[in-house]
Amino acid sequence: MFDYLVVGSGLFGSVFAYEAAKRGKRVKVIDKRNHIAGNIYTEEIEGIQVHKYGAHIFHTNSKKIWDYVNQFAEFNRYTNSPIANYKGEIYNMPFNMNTFNKLWGVITPDEAKAKIEEQRAAAHIGKPKNLEEQAISLVGTDIYEKLVKGYTEKQWGRKATELPSFIIKRLPVRFTYDNNYFNDRYQGIPIGGYTQIVEKMLASDLIDIELETDFFNNKDKYMEQFPKIVYTGMIDQFFDYRFGALEYRSLRFETNILGQENYQGNAVVNYTDAETPYTRIIEHKHFEFGTQSKTVITKEYPKTWQKGDEPYYPMNDEKNNEIFKKYHELAVQTPNVIFGGRLGMYKYYDMHQVIAAALTEVNNEFK
Repeated sequence: MFDYLVVGSGLFGSVFAYEAAKRGKRVKVIDKRNHIAGNIYTEEIEGIQVHKYGAHIFHTNSKKIWDYVNQFAEFNRYTNSPIANYKGEIYNMPFNMNTFNKLWGVITPDEAKAKIEEQRAAAHIGKPKNLEEQAISLVGTDIYEKLVKGYTEKQWGRKATELPSFIIKRLPVRFTYDNNYFNDRYQGIPIGGYTQIVEKMLASDLIDIELETDFFNNKDKYMEQFPKIVYTGMIDQFFDYRFGALEYRSLRFETNILGQENYQGNAVVNYTDAETPYTRIIEHKHFEFGTQSKTVITKEYPKTWQKGDEPYYPMNDEKNNEIFKKYHELAVQTPNVIFGGRLGMYKYYDMHQVIAAALTEVNNEFK
């Protein structure tokens, strides 16, 4: 009956299913959760679109990807401008002239650069060997101690000196008075939430959806019955952990409805001290400029991942990347299975990158 089985209804699997159905292919989509849309799932609570699995802000420099996703929803003009709370002190993010002025009283970019250079020189760092050294070489010791160290060590569950330097390279540093976290040309939040995007992708009569269905309960049967499988789960689990389990970081979310109009005045506030157990508080209504009389907040607690937990972030250190290479070699040699998404490729993807990767697989498959 079906040409494809898609395992997982997140962005990668849903884009592939949508494009396959457009080409007349019949697709079965299964997901072990009780809803579609994976980690971008949003649920309406008190008239507010709640990001159930953490804040998701769509951003891209690609007009092609922006136009593609705008087929499925109208996006607002939301600009990601998180703030950091360090023991009650408030700082702008990404690190920019507003941050430097608050911290040091400097006014000009040259003054800020001189302060960072002074602290960098005092630290005597050559080529950064870990996250701590990379961070200090980027922003100096003051910003590292207040706004990077505690947050990062909570997020990853390791000392900063034990984390690879590349993690911090994603962090923007600007010598302008600009609080826009992303430099990308296109940015926004879909009006009415993200779930509608996947609903529309999977709305074809050629697509059949089964929720609360675990691929691994019937893996052998699926492998026999379907001519081709698009798999977006954990790659190590697919191969029965043959080379050992890859490591991930997981999250616990604590969501509350509050009887007040405005709790923190911003969509995302990061808590960068080591003592606060959560990394951030999300106030969902601010993603869509909400005016509801109530508000919904979510505290985000990082946690050590264990089998059975949701794997949110791959631990892309040297040891895990070496293990992944072995699994990837197996994947390449596995006929009729396409591996994709953050878990299938053991890679930190933003949403626009997931869509681009899925469209690349579509082009490879249907060229």
